[in-house]
Amino acid sequence: MATPDLTVHGAGIFGLSIAWTALQRGATVRVVEAARIGAGSSGGIVGALAPHVPENWNSKKAFQLDCLLGAENWWAQVQSAGGTDPMYARTGRLQPIADEAALALAHARADTAKTLWQGRADWQIIPTTGSAWEPHSLSGWLIHDTLTARLHPRAACAALVAAITAKGGEIILGDAPPTTGSQVWATGYAGLLDASHGRTRPIGTGVKGQAAALQYNAATLPQIFTDGLHIIGHGDGTVAIGSTSERDWTDPTSTDAQLDTLIAKARAALPCLATAPVAERWAGIRPRSRSRAPMLGAWPDRPDHFIANGGFKIGFGMATGVAACMVDLVLDGRDTIPDDFRIAASI
Repeated sequence: MATPDLTVHGAGIFGLSIAWTALQRGATVRVVEAARIGAGSSGGIVGALAPHVPENWNSKKAFQLDCLLGAENWWAQVQSAGGTDPMYARTGRLQPIADEAALALAHARADTAKTLWQGRADWQIIPTTGSAWEPHSLSGWLIHDTLTARLHPRAACAALVAAITAKGGEIILGDAPPTTGSQVWATGYAGLLDASHGRTRPIGTGVKGQAAALQYNAATLPQIFTDGLHIIGHGDGTVAIGSTSERDWTDPTSTDAQLDTLIAKARAALPCLATAPVAERWAGIRPRSRSRAPMLGAWPDRPDHFIANGGFKIGFGMATGVAACMVDLVLDGRDTIPDDFRIAASI
């Protein structure tokens, strides 16, 4: 490929989504990845695409809602182009309600969701049924939202690689020739360290997360969110359990007793998982900007260079919108980035 219209550094969810969106708009694209596809947190196993609660509405929640509502069609196009399944499914989510005060709040949020979610998803209050795939609820009631979806992070990245390649994009692993022109840096934790170099304070950091996969088929069942824990049935016959949030760590990819605690908590919450064997233990570093929101825009003092980073915990859910904003800016010169996501918010 001659000098491409756009070079994307980093083959995680942000970088690959930006590359795919740029290709769809007719650009020539090269993706450069120093290590491997999904080398950072995008190579994980959790993949919860869960909405913010429908209250105290703001631009960040509205942006995420648009992403979640459009995700099914977006991922269907990716799968159609490349022939690889990202394991996307909008399976919904169950959450226990602890007491009468929480029940009243849940009903209020249900009323708000009727307006905010545009009639395209529901926030429902339903009674417990005693199902094996149901968290214990002290009140006897559960929140069931129909907006929450899931995809398998590795499958999603593989699907994007297949779609990019099928559409004529170039993906280079390892060293790449020097490239001129527009450059987007979507390089996760390492990229935050790089962008922080020479500044009086860092613009972001890394937070370690540990997760596990259990061998249990819950592919068609809703996600469970209970006591801060995500339990997600994936299309490959595993159930993902995650994750920890660790600011102090030495080995970024090791797992320890903290993960054992999560697994035990999941088995206590859903006794049907009690004998499900552990298929995988995973750990990685998630990039978190100082603002805690995605950090998007032109790289200060580097002409033609741009940053797309900081997808801490919500990167897969927001990647489609992040990609659209970055391609608007880089290819068309249109700034559609929400104020909360601007680089200035983290500098």
